[in-house]
Amino acid sequence: MTPASDAAARYFDAIAAALAGLEIFMRDDRSPLYRHGVVTKIAAEYITRLEKSFESWRNRLAFTDAFKIQRAESGFPIFQNVLELENDRRQAAQRIAGIPEPDTIREEMADFILRHKAFPEALQKSMAERLYLESIRDGEPFGPFTLAQTEKVSVNPKTMLPYYLVHWASFDGTADLPLIYMVTVEDSSPEMVRQLVDTVAGKLTESVNIPLPVDGLLNPRLAHQFDAFTEKNSAYTLSPVTIAGNLDKDFEPLHPKQLRRLVLGPFYSAGITENNSIISEILSKVRKADNAWLLTWTVQEVFSKGERPGRRGLWSSEKTTQEFYINTDDLEAARMGVSSYEKHALIPHEAYQALYAAGEAQKIFQGYSVHILSKGQVISDV
Repeated sequence: MTPASDAAARYFDAIAAALAGLEIFMRDDRSPLYRHGVVTKIAAEYITRLEKSFESWRNRLAFTDAFKIQRAESGFPIFQNVLELENDRRQAAQRIAGIPEPDTIREEMADFILRHKAFPEALQKSMAERLYLESIRDGEPFGPFTLAQTEKVSVNPKTMLPYYLVHWASFDGTADLPLIYMVTVEDSSPEMVRQLVDTVAGKLTESVNIPLPVDGLLNPRLAHQFDAFTEKNSAYTLSPVTIAGNLDKDFEPLHPKQLRRLVLGPFYSAGITENNSIISEILSKVRKADNAWLLTWTVQEVFSKGERPGRRGLWSSEKTTQEFYINTDDLEAARMGVSSYEKHALIPHEAYQALYAAGEAQKIFQGYSVHILSKGQVISDV
């Protein structure tokens, strides 16, 4: 194994362990995040997609060397890898048609070895490429952008308006970070109110069957426009309050009440990433390489504290607009453009012990909720 392939194997082992641990944490009803039950369910689904992406990138290395990560900052693959994976997925069926069946390749490999007394590297790469393409043909990796889905529908008994919980995701091409978005939005479209709201009972009309989740925004008249909006407004450089404000401004009948963004990363891996010299130095002393990592993520939230009533006049009109709360008493919240935020860190027990023994744990994890992965379980509040 070459030094490059050894480093790649260590990176893929580490990120696989980190994402598996994060999924355990997200699905554990004892975790502090599980008070947002539907939030953790949605996040876990996107983490599964991310796991599939890393499995595919690892398989891809069997026939191509094209894989790079953002070593200095995010610790995640660069955006070009995400684009290539998505392109391969779309072309998979066409490319598979041009590669012989696996049994045919195996026969050719056996014949090559007998005749040439050498290993058939070209045939091996063809086999690896076919198996890779077959694995991604019907899969759902974490792509450059994942279109919105409506996860939940209910009625606000105070306003008698239907509201939706909608989510989507993007892989930011500048920061090289996976981003997961969730928004709770009320819909004052007259046709949706008539169709969905039982005004007497103050709840959803029982005769309406909604097969959740629904692809796109539930309101069909606005669904296409909403998809275009989310794709345009999912950059990491945009603060949550900016995205929520743009949504409020661009859609007359939609009233965003809460927007959450989950930012995965940075990811730290011993001997691979260079995003923090102290962490890298200590993690390099961890005995088992697949325990020498640290994954962080941030949950950002902005919510509406009230509404500014709209005006309708003969010559002009203004829509009802949201007044979003920004916690200016917290400098970090003000910088992020959020009402509140949570910073989390997941780390294997062995790696945490190394940081603690070095006297760096308190400084590194200041402001973070720390979760320790040990024997397939996650221990929080350490």
